Amino acid sequence: LDREGMACTGIDNIAEAITLLELNNWDLVAAINGVIPQENGILQSNFSIVAPPPSSSSSSSSPPSSSGSAFCPIIPSSRHIVERQPRMLNFRVEYRQRSIELVLEEGSTVGEIKQILETELGVPVSKMQLKGWKSGDVSDSTVLRSLHLPKNNSLYVLTPDIAPTASTSQNSALQESLNQNFLLVISHREAQRDYSLNFPGSRTIQEVKRNISDLTNIPVRHQQWEGWPASASDDSMTLAVSGISYPCHHLSVCRRSSPANAQEPTEECPDVHMISDSEGDDFEDASEFSVDDSEMFGMGSSTCRKSPMMPENSENEGDALLHFTAEFSTRYGDIHPMFFIGSLEAASQEAFYGKARDRKLLAIYLHNDESVLSNVFCSQMMCADSIVSYLSQNFITWAWDVTKEANKARLLTMCTRHFGSVVAQTIRTYKTDQFPLLLIVMGKRTSNEVLNVIQGNSTVDELMMRLMGAMEIFTAQQQEDIKDEDEREAREMVKREQDEAYRLSLEADRKKREAQEREEAEQVRLEQMRKEQEEEKEAIRLSLEQALPPEPDDEPGEQISKLRIRTPSGEFLERRFLGSCKLQVLFDFVASKGYPFDEFKLLTTFPRRNITQLDPGSTLLEAKLFPQETLFLEAKE
Repeated sequence: LDREGMACTGIDNIAEAITLLELNNWDLVAAINGVIPQENGILQSNFSIVAPPPSSSSSSSSPPSSSGSAFCPIIPSSRHIVERQPRMLNFRVEYRQRSIELVLEEGSTVGEIKQILETELGVPVSKMQLKGWKSGDVSDSTVLRSLHLPKNNSLYVLTPDIAPTASTSQNSALQESLNQNFLLVISHREAQRDYSLNFPGSRTIQEVKRNISDLTNIPVRHQQWEGWPASASDDSMTLAVSGISYPCHHLSVCRRSSPANAQEPTEECPDVHMISDSEGDDFEDASEFSVDDSEMFGMGSSTCRKSPMMPENSENEGDALLHFTAEFSTRYGDIHPMFFIGSLEAASQEAFYGKARDRKLLAIYLHNDESVLSNVFCSQMMCADSIVSYLSQNFITWAWDVTKEANKARLLTMCTRHFGSVVAQTIRTYKTDQFPLLLIVMGKRTSNEVLNVIQGNSTVDELMMRLMGAMEIFTAQQQEDIKDEDEREAREMVKREQDEAYRLSLEADRKKREAQEREEAEQVRLEQMRKEQEEEKEAIRLSLEQALPPEPDDEPGEQISKLRIRTPSGEFLERRFLGSCKLQVLFDFVASKGYPFDEFKLLTTFPRRNITQLDPGSTLLEAKLFPQETLFLEAKE
């Protein structure tokens, strides 16, 4: 609250004032109205509106307002505010592979949290150890208000008496990591001094930062760190799961430059915005918050302008997004959604056109520096740990700055090309003070659909609920797409298997046909060879038959030898030969009958003699084949 607001409400504790602003979504008027009774409010007492005294008056009991407020309600001293909206605390409780989100009033006790967890987890309260409290172990009767907790808290449950199952092996490893000691070597750059500190794995990053605050006198919210891994995005994370190196990890810290100190006479005046210290420094160095209200909510004068979030008429969309991301980090810190670097078309491709299981929603963040809501929405909504984590897991986040008309016209052209004219017309209907906008786009089979348009006046809870609502719609559609894709892939697999089986069948038929053709060709070749051999044998036989001398007549006085030859088939060949004939004539005769000399041998019956072994030039008389003889043919072995 500003000085006039604190004077009007009677609140002189800046921590309480900041809490009221947080509860009212940083709406100054709503915060004041929430604690000041109206005519129809809880207290039916009148109050007067008085004008502030002139600045020259010395009788005023209080200095004139620096903001030029025109009125201030005067509360009767005998009256007190009788009701105030209770402060709500958010808890994220981890147990093995489960995560439970709880919201309770700060008037609740630790025991009530355990009773809720008993219902959710099925773990008896007697066997449950609730860890992660920044003040150490607490009893079940401890009231949350007495612990001075931040709005967002991270706890974890241990059940040493309940043995983990096979499915909780990862949890066992986590428990082991929680019991390990990590050595953090932290370099304080300004003091040029190193600190070697041992912390258990169960210690949170926030607790480490608190300890460093005690050593260096740098408040947590003003600490600028280097060396934390990218996975350590939440200060409520324990060292065991933060991704730091074991057993030793090196870090460095320095004081983040404040806007007042960083301003140079020749530079533009930087933007001043509230830093929510939800993880808790109890608002140390509260005097640093004494900035002008208009500066706090991004309504500075025109002479003090921040650098643009995005250059005008940038040729390359990727370069424009790099500039946007760097400027966003400079203004609001490094903890923010991971903005997609590339064109809107590339972001759509990444989100919508992969496999069904890998698809995501597309979140399009539209920034406008002319809107009074921009600073609060960015610092309190877009940089909230829960929002950053949820967007990173489930969305492709693409951003654009529409402060400049040229950039806005370029955006409308891109939206018309990718989503149709309806989306572009929808963006045109929003006024400057309704920005920033967060468009949630879901890809469909034939077109892309804008599920939700979230305006800059939303609270963190409203933003989260609408993101979750969009995720429910997307998840239902995604399950259908996954089912259709699986069925299509199954059909394609069956078709591929059928095609492969058909190809193998054709290949087998081709090989069989080729083998049969080769066999037939071989048979033809062999038959041809057989015919040629037979023809050759027949030609030899005929030539031998023609070369034989004529068979002599059986006339007295001639030495005639009558030979009777039995063939292997049992037939007999009979012929007369002159006793003076050579054995070669006998061999030629046998060959002319189809029994060639090189295949058959000619034998006498008794005594058994092999005639074919005799000299073919000897006569029949010399071979003692006269006057008659019975011979038989036998195939050579």
